[in-house]
Amino acid sequence: MVTAVSMPSIALRVAVAAAAIAGLAGCGSSFQPTPVAHAGDASETAPLNPTGECASTVIHALGDIAMRVYHEGVASARTASAESLITHSLALREAIEEDDPGAARAAGQALLATHHMTNLKVLVGSQTLLDLGGPDALAPLHGTIDGVRGAPIASFLTSVWADRGFITETNGIAEGGTALRAGTTSIAGSFPLPPGELPPQGVLTEHHVSYRYTSFPVLGYPAGLLRVYLLRTIQSTAPLCGHTEEDTLVNTLSHIATLIYDGEAGRRTLTQIHRVQSNQALLRAVAERSPAATEAAVKALLHEHIVRLRVLAGSQLLSDVGGPYVLAPVTAPLRLHGRTIGSFVLSIQDDLGYRLLAQRLAGLDVLMNVGERVVMSSFDPPPSVAPGKGPFRYDGHTYRAFSFNAKAFPSMPLKITVLIPIPYS
Repeated sequence: MVTAVSMPSIALRVAVAAAAIAGLAGCGSSFQPTPVAHAGDASETAPLNPTGECASTVIHALGDIAMRVYHEGVASARTASAESLITHSLALREAIEEDDPGAARAAGQALLATHHMTNLKVLVGSQTLLDLGGPDALAPLHGTIDGVRGAPIASFLTSVWADRGFITETNGIAEGGTALRAGTTSIAGSFPLPPGELPPQGVLTEHHVSYRYTSFPVLGYPAGLLRVYLLRTIQSTAPLCGHTEEDTLVNTLSHIATLIYDGEAGRRTLTQIHRVQSNQALLRAVAERSPAATEAAVKALLHEHIVRLRVLAGSQLLSDVGGPYVLAPVTAPLRLHGRTIGSFVLSIQDDLGYRLLAQRLAGLDVLMNVGERVVMSSFDPPPSVAPGKGPFRYDGHTYRAFSFNAKAFPSMPLKITVLIPIPYS
């Protein structure tokens, strides 16, 4: 029996998932992600070397998605969460009212430790009371902190996008290189561009490799204009090339949709797997085969990014807690004193979370089916027949459909159909 529990808001969980940094290898987990089997391509690809037009279509579509990723740090559930944590911090408000830099610093460090922000600066008038975080961040957010009587007592500046986090996230989605530039200077840690002025988009050759690129302006933290350059080798765009520009666009966006799903069952799960495998309360409960103690430990674990957790001792189900419509499950063993005592299945994303990510990051609509049953839809009511592939019209709108095979929790086949609006914008 599945126990439902109160979870953080869907929007917050989606934002956390979108912002998770992929570089979590080496955390000690024995889990190895299983490759996901996908259905056929959205449209037939042309068996040709990529043309300039194809590479341009691919990189411009990816550039649009990179801009959407950047704007997650400008106005999103993620920024709303950061701003709410700051403005509702009692410790920070009291430190400001008492003009106590030490207490303000402690309160600020506690806020950064939530990982909902990367930087925080607090000013009382023109005087800086607190300034925490690294120097390399993007998308500064401004706000005010009110005192106990409701009047503003300070202002703050924060960011949810460290340069490294944004570059990692964008590289993962675009499967290319991301460069940050201040004027004609590349920022350390990003793709090294050749010196000198560059047009906003075009082709460049570096180390005898030809790249197609596009770019867009962003704000640096705490101030200043930077430019993001997104690059892919022209040859790497070949698998996405279609017979027409629309085919190429559909292939590119369909591939992004599968990458978003794969990310929910890939390396970003490793931190949560390690949390579960090292939780002593859970290990003791499973070793004792205690359903009540196991469920208590599971509920404690569910309040940090895990949306559902199922624990077994052999074939005995000890606990299954979380939401009903969950996808991309991963399985790993539980060991105590070198002996395997059980196993678990967890997921860090639910059906609604994936739908919202696909919509917000790529502008896509989504249908999900377990057999003939619709379990999630961007439409209300959903289409009576789920399209598989190709042109599709619904409610007066035209789409190109693409379906791929996924997995519903704990191990059921799930069909995800992505609908790309035509014309796409």
